[in-house]
Amino acid sequence: MKRIVALDMLRGYALVCIMLDHMPIGLLRNLTLTNFAVFDAAELFVLLSGFLVGMVWVKVEARQGRRTAQLRFLRRAAQVWLALIAGAILLALFSALLFKLHMNHTAVWFQYARWILEHPIGYVATVALMWMQPNLLDVLALYVLLIATVPLTVPFLLRMPWIALAVSVAIWWFAAPLNAMIPNQRPGPGLLFNPFGWQLLFFSGVAMGAFRDRLMPVLQRHGRLLTAVSAAVLLFSLTVVLSWKIGAPAKPLTDALRQITGGIDKWSLDFVRFAAILAASWIVAVPLARPFAWMAGTRPGEALAEIGRGGLFSFIVCVMLSIWGDALDMTVAKGGAAWFWLRLAIDLWLIVAFWAIAALWMRRESWLPQLRARLRLD
Repeated sequence: MKRIVALDMLRGYALVCIMLDHMPIGLLRNLTLTNFAVFDAAELFVLLSGFLVGMVWVKVEARQGRRTAQLRFLRRAAQVWLALIAGAILLALFSALLFKLHMNHTAVWFQYARWILEHPIGYVATVALMWMQPNLLDVLALYVLLIATVPLTVPFLLRMPWIALAVSVAIWWFAAPLNAMIPNQRPGPGLLFNPFGWQLLFFSGVAMGAFRDRLMPVLQRHGRLLTAVSAAVLLFSLTVVLSWKIGAPAKPLTDALRQITGGIDKWSLDFVRFAAILAASWIVAVPLARPFAWMAGTRPGEALAEIGRGGLFSFIVCVMLSIWGDALDMTVAKGGAAWFWLRLAIDLWLIVAFWAIAALWMRRESWLPQLRARLRLD
């Protein structure tokens, strides 16, 4: 299947934003997506993942049949589950190593470092059972559940799209009480990323990927109207975020906006966030399609695309680097110009390191066989 480079670039951008957002005192986290819209990179990542699922499913089913597509995504769900377990082990061990080196960090809960050393079997078992989802890896737990349903839900969506949409909206509407029924280690009800809420965004992405050839000609007949509405939604979204950032001086505006939006909850996928990411998707896919295609051909765009193509590997690297970046940030003494430049240097170095690791991984066919031969692993 021919890859869409701009799509890979956006996935890479989402992963870089996630890395920076997970560094509590990082400098460039003030420039990530969440600073300009009521949604953040998590929505972008899930929507793009759904889009790819829709594209891949249609291609595989057309060429090799439905059963092959179903088996492919069952295997994919297993891969994501194994990545969740491997990531949780690496996260806890890396955190423990940093504490051993007296490098404090707050991006990840300190208890994981203790549990992996004191109760390794129990730690791995609770993660494998998904009774516990270490923070920074929560979205992988959501992804496991969503991908595991794909062999049943996608054929239903392709056959009866409007009924599937109605079912998805109904599940989203009752997401909070449904999530509360999931047994979990967290003190709050259910999973942090509520799968009953976020499935609406994921399957919206699946529908976009699966039906894009039929959808776009219909939608483009109303292109000007959709662009105007989408731009208005994004402008409203930006206004909401700016009112939050301004704080007390903008309280009257914040209160007025809250009368319209209510509380904007990320974890169950609030409608305001859902509408904003869909509006952004239209703006990127239609009026800004050419600029984004151009950006994908630049050096930075190609670097982001390599990160995006890294998939699960890139996500795990993203988590590890965010922990390391947080630990490095906390070693920098606050105050003075050096504090600013050192923290900026840490963020930039992490982005470059992220790209270098992803690029090395994507070229593994050229060096991995030689390494295996030298280590006599073949």
